[in-house]
Amino acid sequence: MLRSNVFGSIVVRSIVVRSIVIGSIVFGSILAAASMVAMCASVAEAQDTDNGQHKNLDVQSSVGDLHVGDDGDARKAGLPLYPGARLRHDDENSGGVNLGLFTEAFGVKLVVAKYDSDDAPAKVIEFYRERLKKYGKVIECHTSEHAGGDADIDDERSSKELACEGDNTGPVTELKVGTQGNQHVVAIEPKDPGKGSTFALVYVHTRGKQGDI
Repeated sequence: MLRSNVFGSIVVRSIVVRSIVIGSIVFGSILAAASMVAMCASVAEAQDTDNGQHKNLDVQSSVGDLHVGDDGDARKAGLPLYPGARLRHDDENSGGVNLGLFTEAFGVKLVVAKYDSDDAPAKVIEFYRERLKKYGKVIECHTSEHAGGDADIDDERSSKELACEGDNTGPVTELKVGTQGNQHVVAIEPKDPGKGSTFALVYVHTRGKQGDI
């Protein structure tokens, strides 16, 4: 019975992850691997918890380890929180996602946190431009909507540096730093005129058969 509940939890929470950020991660493969981890877990190794604030699923099995939770935040994304920002909640998603999936074949760490601010986008952009510099060269891109991190779990392609995509125009500003296999992205967009901004902090770290996370 618990295995069935665990499998259901993975599917529901994975859909939440997919609706927030997917980029070029092969989501079907990740979901299949997560499902396999859950199906191989014993009752003693699976914990599905709800502490009143966050829902978390932790699974350990012979296939690999899995953590899925809605406790993603700025700290877990490796960045400070913009002063006065509030964790965003809407009808489709919780404000945060924290996913870790580790097998012998590959590993994925994904953190997403969405926030609202009363300040204009320009202030948020400058704040995070400075904070992202500790991870490397920061590039600024523009798009019509935030599509999430562009990641790759292949050992060779994961070292490719991030770049802007499409025609590089639109109301959403994306600040990116890192490579496809280890990246930080901040996406900022205006809310209704005169009502501040909303932004997403994304941290993606992947590996193939080689490397650590």
